[in-house]
Amino acid sequence: MEKLQLYIGGQWVDGHSGEYIYVENPAKKEMIAAVPKADEEDVQRAVKAAKSGYEIWRFYSGKQRAECLYRLADFFEVHQKEIASTVTQELGAPVSMAEQWHVAGAAGETRFFAKLAEDFAYETRHSGYILRREPYGIVAGITPWNYPLDQITLKILPALAAGNCVILKPSQMAPLTAYWFTRGIEEAGFPAGVLNLVTGCGGEVGNVLALHPDIRMLSFTGSTSAGREVGRLALSNIKKCTLELGGKSAAIVLQDADYEMAVDAVLTDCFMNTGQTCNAITRLLIPASAKEEMEELAIARAREFVVGDPQDPNVDIGPLVSQKAYNSVAEYIKKGLEEGASMIAGKVPDGAEKGYYIQPVIFSDVRNDMTIAKEEIFGPVLCMITYDSLEEAIAIANDSEYGLCGGVFGPEKEAIEVARQMETGVVCINGSGINSGAPFGGYKQSGIGRESCEQSMDEYMEIKAICIPMEG
Repeated sequence: MEKLQLYIGGQWVDGHSGEYIYVENPAKKEMIAAVPKADEEDVQRAVKAAKSGYEIWRFYSGKQRAECLYRLADFFEVHQKEIASTVTQELGAPVSMAEQWHVAGAAGETRFFAKLAEDFAYETRHSGYILRREPYGIVAGITPWNYPLDQITLKILPALAAGNCVILKPSQMAPLTAYWFTRGIEEAGFPAGVLNLVTGCGGEVGNVLALHPDIRMLSFTGSTSAGREVGRLALSNIKKCTLELGGKSAAIVLQDADYEMAVDAVLTDCFMNTGQTCNAITRLLIPASAKEEMEELAIARAREFVVGDPQDPNVDIGPLVSQKAYNSVAEYIKKGLEEGASMIAGKVPDGAEKGYYIQPVIFSDVRNDMTIAKEEIFGPVLCMITYDSLEEAIAIANDSEYGLCGGVFGPEKEAIEVARQMETGVVCINGSGINSGAPFGGYKQSGIGRESCEQSMDEYMEIKAICIPMEG
């Protein structure tokens, strides 16, 4: 079994503790690699390296930073299949999805931020003042396991484009993909210390990063409960913090919608990545008058999803990431039945001897006050909820502590008007994806800040006003 190292100051080095975290393939329940269990000493080394790197990187022009990022994009294209294979092994994402959804967009995202770095207005002159945007200096990125490359690129690329140096702590559940990102940084010729990779446990390394006084900004993606704690620690020393957290996204199907298209789009979205997607549509709000018709459509479509070995190109849904995730989703399914929901597709999980597989589940007769409709399950579970009026549908959609994503199906003009009334950071009309360049982030308990867009550059920059005498 391969034992990997940390990447600090442009060098591959052993962890201070000498201890390791073992990474499991959830499809086979086999350990496939080990990464260092970093400690506070490793974080201190990474901070020192980042401070040294910043004295070089901060003076790179936007064009020079862009050149490094363009080379990184080339690396992603050359190694796309290998990176996708790693995602399949450590996450269990089916091979068909791993390349298409997890990796294929990385090169394009990198070029997007390279172009921003090249063209960004770092300094503009106004009447009576000069407005400057300057990097924070050292940024910490704490990323989740469910999209192990995409969640790194969404944080690290704008941070680097803005001129910051970064300490990256990937999830201990799926840290191997982060090594591809780091090798890309190395091959692209970024100065030493610009990116530092520190693997470890969230409650140890993550807390040290959040509390470190020399780290000026922190970006975190994960559960709302974990984000709340990270944010509390970061704010204890007034650290800038962005949080991309949980969701319980609702799609409203209007009376005049294409029901078959709506069901297909929602089930595909809900079950993608085995339901382990923070912005997945997990509440489907349907007209009460169309309940039976839409249930039949949902049952028929659910039968078409193939669950199994993620290495099989015909498989749509692989395993959940871990035993803990499996147990959690299984308990939610049981809870749904206990609270009176009707399971119209799927079954109660009965064991995970050969991998953490769960058949996709659809509940009907769900009330919005049920646990399965309120809490983020993070598995392939959809709740169907009926409504009698459009006002009621909007109220149900907004009756959530989350506000990450949403959807509306129906005539476009009417759907957009409904979208304007939804309390959520993103609303997709008639199955539209989240298009490139569109800001991604949530309302309420779903987080603070925006990613994947031009505006995300501002998240990683300080704003300075240089006041000058007014003319005349």
